[in-house]
Amino acid sequence: MRDFFDDRGNHFPILEDAAGALANELAPGAPAEMNHAIAERLRVAHGVRVTVQPLELALRRYDPATRGLALSESLPRESRGFHMAFQLVMLEAREAVETVLKEAAPSTAEAGMLMRIGLLNYVAGALVMPYAAFHAAASELRHDMEAIAARFGVSYEQACHRLSTLQRVGARGVPFFFLRVDPAGNVSKRFSAAGFPFARYGGSCPRWIVHTAFAQPNTVQIQVAELPDGATYLCFARAIAQPVVRWGEPRPTHVVAMGCAISHAADVVYADGLDLDRARVGIGLSCRLCDRPDCGSRAFPPLEHRLSLDPLTAGASPYRFEAKAR
Repeated sequence: MRDFFDDRGNHFPILEDAAGALANELAPGAPAEMNHAIAERLRVAHGVRVTVQPLELALRRYDPATRGLALSESLPRESRGFHMAFQLVMLEAREAVETVLKEAAPSTAEAGMLMRIGLLNYVAGALVMPYAAFHAAASELRHDMEAIAARFGVSYEQACHRLSTLQRVGARGVPFFFLRVDPAGNVSKRFSAAGFPFARYGGSCPRWIVHTAFAQPNTVQIQVAELPDGATYLCFARAIAQPVVRWGEPRPTHVVAMGCAISHAADVVYADGLDLDRARVGIGLSCRLCDRPDCGSRAFPPLEHRLSLDPLTAGASPYRFEAKAR
C-alpha cells in the first residue's frame, strides 16, 4: 500500500475534488466550524446520531441498523472530529474512493480493504483541512505545525499528515516527507513528496532526530540532516503520547517527523535562527548502507566495504573498514 501512495506523491485529485466539494457545502471559509457542520450533516442528511461513550476495544463504532455512531470517550476532541469526518465520507464520498481503488487493482480482498480505509482516511483529512485553505495557512504560518493545527482544530499529527499531500498541479506546497515511528523503530506511516530515500528494510540511523525526539515529548525538535551523498534536509520531529483506555497500560508513543530539502528552509519557521551550514549533522539511511568511517553510533558494518580490524587500534566505531574504490 505504501508504494501505491508513494507512486502518486500521496496526492489524489479525485479525492481532493470530492472532499473540496463537500467542504464548500458544509463550512465554506470557516475551517474551525467544520466539526459542528459535519455532525449536523450526519444528523440531518443521514439520520446518524453521534454519541460519546465508553467503548471496549474500539475508538469508533457505527451501527447501520440504528444509525448510531459511537465515539470512545478516550478520544481527544480533534480525533472525535476526524472520526465523524470518516463516517461522513463513507456515506458521501464512497464513489470517488472506489474509483481510485479500482485503479490500484489490489491483489487480495484484505489488501483492498486496507487501501479502502487508507483512502477514506485521506478524504476525511481533506474534508476537515480543505486544500486551498490549508495550503494558504501553511504558507502564511510558514509551516508552524502547532499553529496550523490550532487553526483547523486538528491534532499535530493530522496537520503534518495533511501537509505531506499538498501536491496539486498549479498549487503545490513545499514538498515534505512524513514519517511516524514508535520507540522500537517500527515505521507505521511513511510518505515522501520530498524525495527522501527511506531505507525500505532494517533500522534507520540512530543519529537522526526521528529517534532522539523521544527524549523530549511534546516538544518540536529540529535538525539539519546531511546524507552521505551531500543531500541535506531540514527535519523537525515531535514525540506524541496517545491516551490509554485504563490505568496500567503502556501509553502508546510515536514520533511524528517531517522534513524538506534545505533549499526550502526559508519557507519554514523551524529554520529561523539556524546557521544552516554549521548546524548540519551527518546521518545515513541505515548502518548497512552508510559509509561514514568513524561513526560512534554505528551498530553494523557497511555492506559495500571490506572490514579492516586491528586489535592494536580502537576508534569511535567498532567496525573499521577500507573505503571501496569508486
